[in-house]
Amino acid sequence: MPPSFPRAFASFALMSITAALSAAEMNFPDPKSLPANASLPDALTAMDGKQVSTREAWQEKRAPELRALFQNYEYGAMPAAVKVTAKVLREEKTALGGKATLREITLSLEGLEGGEIHLLLVTPNEAKKPSPVFLGLNFNGNHALLPDPQIFVPPTWKSKKGETLEQSRGSEMDKWALDQSIARGYAVATFWNGELVPDDKEAAEAMLQKLRPSHSAERGSSDTATIAAWAWCLSRAVDYLVTDSAIDAKRIAVVGHSRNGKTALLAAAFDERIALAVPSQAGCGGTAPCRVADDLSKEGPNGRPTVETVRQINKSFPHWFSGNFKAFNDDPAKLPFDQHELIALCAPRPVLLSCATEDVWANPPGQFEMLRAADPVYKLVAGDSLGAAQMPDVGKLLPSRLGYYIRAGKHSMTREDWAVWLDYADKWLQH
Repeated sequence: MPPSFPRAFASFALMSITAALSAAEMNFPDPKSLPANASLPDALTAMDGKQVSTREAWQEKRAPELRALFQNYEYGAMPAAVKVTAKVLREEKTALGGKATLREITLSLEGLEGGEIHLLLVTPNEAKKPSPVFLGLNFNGNHALLPDPQIFVPPTWKSKKGETLEQSRGSEMDKWALDQSIARGYAVATFWNGELVPDDKEAAEAMLQKLRPSHSAERGSSDTATIAAWAWCLSRAVDYLVTDSAIDAKRIAVVGHSRNGKTALLAAAFDERIALAVPSQAGCGGTAPCRVADDLSKEGPNGRPTVETVRQINKSFPHWFSGNFKAFNDDPAKLPFDQHELIALCAPRPVLLSCATEDVWANPPGQFEMLRAADPVYKLVAGDSLGAAQMPDVGKLLPSRLGYYIRAGKHSMTREDWAVWLDYADKWLQH
C-alpha cells in the first residue's frame, strides 16, 4: 500500500554526489590550454598521472574527480539536492484492465519557484512484494502513455507533432509498452522532460537560472545545463521512490531514449541508488564517443557528418551542455575524458546500451567501443567483464554487466526494445 500523503521527506545526501560537488571546486584549466590526445583517455589513470589499481582508489579518488571533470567540461554543475514533498493527486486501482494501479503524484521541490514534477507511477497489482521499477523521462507528457482522459497535463505542455491534446493521449502506448512491464512484475515511473526545464534553447534558460546558486542572468561556462538539470530531476524522483512501499528501493532502473538516454546515463553515474541503467540510442554526449574518426566527422554535401559530433550537437542543442563543452567543437581530442568514463562511473552496476541498425547518427559501433574502454574499470570494481570483443549479431542481446543490444530499425523506442530491456533486468534485478 502507498504511504499516506501529503508527506514531506528529505533528499538523500549521497556520498558520491557530495564527493563530486566537493571535487568540482577544483581549479580546472581553461579548455583551450588542455593538451590534445587523439586516443581515448585511460579511465584508470588519475589526473596526477598515477594508476588506479584498487576499488578503494577508484571510489575515493578517481570516480570523484571524473564526476567533477564531467560537470566542469560537459554537463555543467549538478545542483544540490533539495527537500521533496509528495502528494498523490489521483489513484486508479483498475488500470490496464485491472492489472495495475496508476497513481499521479506531484513532487514539489523546496526553494525552487515553479519546481514541480508530476510523476506517473504504474505498479503491478499481482505483486506479492515491493516491485522493481523503471524510471525515465518521456518526451510528450504522461498523458501520451495511456488513453486515459484523466491523466494530468501540465499547463505548459505543447505538442511537438502538431497534435491536439486529445490526439496525443495514448499516442505513445507502444513506445512505453506499460502492459509488458506490468506483466513481467515491474513498475514504471515517468514524467515529462519539459515540465521543469523546457527542451528549448531559450525557454530552458529561465529555469536553469533558478538552479544556479548565484541566480545570475548569464549562464557561466560550467553552470548547470539542461541534461544535468534533467538528471537532477530523475534523482529527485528517486528521492520519492525509495520511500514508496510499493517499490523496491534497491531495484530502481533508469531508462531513456535519445536525449533522455543521455540523461539516464548521467543520472546513474551520479546517483548510486540507481541499480541499473538502460540508455537507448543515446549517441553523442551520452553513450557514443566524442572523439570521432575523420571519415565519420567530415561533413558531407548535406552539411552533416556521418555520425553526430560535438560540434553538431552543440550547434543544434546549445542548451543541453555547458558553455565549456562548446570549446571542444573543433578539437574534441582536448577533452580530458570521453563517454566510456561516464559509463565507468556506474560500476559495478549493470548498464545496457541499446541501439538500432539504421540509427547511424547515434554511432552504434562507437557505443560498443565505449563499453570496451569502460571494461577495465568494471573488471577492477566488479570483477566482471564485457565478455565480448565484437558487437553481437543484430537482434541478439549481450547480457553482460556491460550489456549491448542492436536491433534492426530506426531511431525509436519500441515494444521489441522493452522486451529485451526486461530480459536484461530479469538477469540483474530479479534476486
